[in-house]
This record gives sequence, structure tokens and C-alpha cells, in this order.
Amino acid sequence: MTMPPSLLQALEQGRALKVISGLNNFDGDRVAAVVRAADRGGATFVDIAADVNLVRLAKQNTVLPICVSAVEPEKFVVCVNAGADMIEIGNFDSFYEQGRRFEAAEVLELTQRTRALLPKVTLSVTVPHILALSDQTALAEALVEAGADIIQTEGGTSSEPKHAGTLGLIEKASPTLAAASEISRAVEVPVLCASGLSSVTVPMAIASGASGVGVGSAINKLDSELAMVAVVQSIMEALQSELVPSRQG
Repeated sequence: MTMPPSLLQALEQGRALKVISGLNNFDGDRVAAVVRAADRGGATFVDIAADVNLVRLAKQNTVLPICVSAVEPEKFVVCVNAGADMIEIGNFDSFYEQGRRFEAAEVLELTQRTRALLPKVTLSVTVPHILALSDQTALAEALVEAGADIIQTEGGTSSEPKHAGTLGLIEKASPTLAAASEISRAVEVPVLCASGLSSVTVPMAIASGASGVGVGSAINKLDSELAMVAVVQSIMEALQSELVPSRQG
């Protein structure tokens, strides 16, 4: 496995930011805008749907490492051949709205199939938040054993904050923060905390043990590319905050 050097360094420092355009977002103009915003805002890498045309489009708009997401391992092969740098099983959030669940056995099987197809490509796997925390941790350990290089957490899209403002942002992030805390203590690979995060809660993610964060809807649902850039920059600034523990030394 050869992880892009810039990503490896950012993960080691606890400063990695993945900007997610969306697993089911195949709108070329929207994806290109998110990718450009990630590039201009200083993100570490981008995550797009596993589609060859989107990979080519992304490569025209950034020099950042490109991750492709899918739940069908066969889609990864053509994307890697088209220039994708890494692959992600997950970003399951869009499926939950359709009533589609991903249980531990299926995620592990997808990981094993993917590793058989692409044994040397950097592989990130999302642990479904619908599992109990103890089961999430057990699955993460099994995924690493099966060859996962990065474990990603989730949960923000299904949480229901009861308050507005800062307290609400913390409530929204609590499922993914809890998972990052538990899983990071159980595995040796980097943990990426994603789903439901904001500039308020990304320092908490790193303090909880994550090596980086993934942010999607807070960026990709904006109508203005300039506004997208501003959010990426604000999250990067939060990752540089004095509240974030240094991983160096």
C-alpha cells in the first residue's frame, strides 16, 4: 500500500481534511465546484463518487489526492485505472434515507472482496453508526485485519440535535465523535471522523483520537463556490487550532 505522502503527513499530524462531494452525486458541475473549493481552501484530499468520468473531471480541477467511494468493489478498479489515488467503502449516509442498512458482516465482506481486487491501493472503510459502539469497535478491528488502511466513522446525518447554536452542533457530532474515541483506542491505523462535523466540532474529533476529519454536506450543499471555499478554510483553521493536540514530537 502506497498512501499519498501529503495525506500520510497530514494524518500523522492530526490535520487531515477530506472534502466529500457525495456518494450519489454524479452532477459534474457540482462535483467540480466542490473539488475546486477543496483545492483552493487547503483541504488534504477529496472524496467523490466512484465514476470514471468524475475521476477525470476531478483530476482536471485539482492536484490533491482523489478518493472514490462506492459500495460495489468492482467500480473501484476502473476508477483506479483512471487515476484515483485511493478508495473508500462507505459514506453510507445517503442509503439510510432509503432504508438501506449495512451490517457488520456485509461491510467486512465488501472489504475482503475489494482487497482481493486491489491489494495495494490505499483503502478506507466506514464503520456503520447503526451498530452499537462495541460492535463498531469489533468491526473496525476485523476490517484492519482484512486490510483496511483507514477507518472512517459516521453518524451525523441521523442524529437529531435538540438545541440550536453551538450546543446543537456538538449534539449533531456526538455519534461520530463517540465512535472515533472508541475505535481509535482499538486500532493502530488512522481514524477519520466524518459526518455531521463543523468548525466547532473538528477540534473535538482530533482530541477524541481521530487523525483527520471528513466533511460533506456542510460544503457540498452550498450554492456558491466562494462560500464552499470559505467553509473549507474555516475547517482547516479549526484543525490548526491550539485546542488540537499536536501529533509531532
